Amino acid sequence: MQLAGPQVFGPPRDTFGAIAVLREAIASGVNHIDTSDYYGPHVTNQIIKQALHPYPKGLVIVTKLGARRGDDKSWIPAVSRQDLIDGIHDNLRNLGIDQLDVVNLRVGGVTDPSEGSIEEPLSVLVDLKAKGLIRHLGLSNVTPHQLTEAQRITEVVCVQNLYNVAHRNDDAFIDALAQQGIGYVPFFPLGGFTPLQSSALDRVAASIQATPMQVALAWLLQRSSNILLIPGTSSIEHLRENLAAATLELPAHAIAELNAIGERKNAHSK
Repeated sequence: MQLAGPQVFGPPRDTFGAIAVLREAIASGVNHIDTSDYYGPHVTNQIIKQALHPYPKGLVIVTKLGARRGDDKSWIPAVSRQDLIDGIHDNLRNLGIDQLDVVNLRVGGVTDPSEGSIEEPLSVLVDLKAKGLIRHLGLSNVTPHQLTEAQRITEVVCVQNLYNVAHRNDDAFIDALAQQGIGYVPFFPLGGFTPLQSSALDRVAASIQATPMQVALAWLLQRSSNILLIPGTSSIEHLRENLAAATLELPAHAIAELNAIGERKNAHSK
């Protein structure tokens, strides 16, 4: 998302800088890029193609469908059959490939899932998978019930939902997915903290000489083995800082204090 312009719309201020970030990520060993053709729209995928095509062996590019952008920069649901077909072909064209590694069907609200059948739009993607345009399917912003419905239709390789150290509604869901060998990809891994939560994160970070964002990412990595991270950045410096979180081992006292952030939030919401 960070590689497009302001509000994820239009070109970035520095296209060459965006290309440099992508190339640095690959050079640093990153093999998972999360994107969508509605970022820009089209801009992010075109930059990925410009920076990395032909793609290195082993790189997995994950995209998502379920929205389109209005001329006023709005986000408009787009889950009709034609929307999804057009979205697949837009992704293929702008990434410069013949088959998409993973496509997530994005449903629900802005950040929170909402119950309801997803069979109709998912079936369209299953048809496109059968035609060889998609290798694997995933879901985004869904409930456990919707995953169960989806699994009656097709294999699901990943779920992408809102989750971080302060927003812990998916705790049980993550554990259930881990038991099935399904990847969990938290979006907004670094966002939505209150000042009180941020101060707790700051204290832990200071105690182990790391940045608060490194601590938040390290906590996610240590939370469950099936978690894959997608923190966005448009800066090489920030990218390197994010990657360093993978080597950060949080001590028991730090994990306990961080866990308490989510526990306090859950207690207040009940």
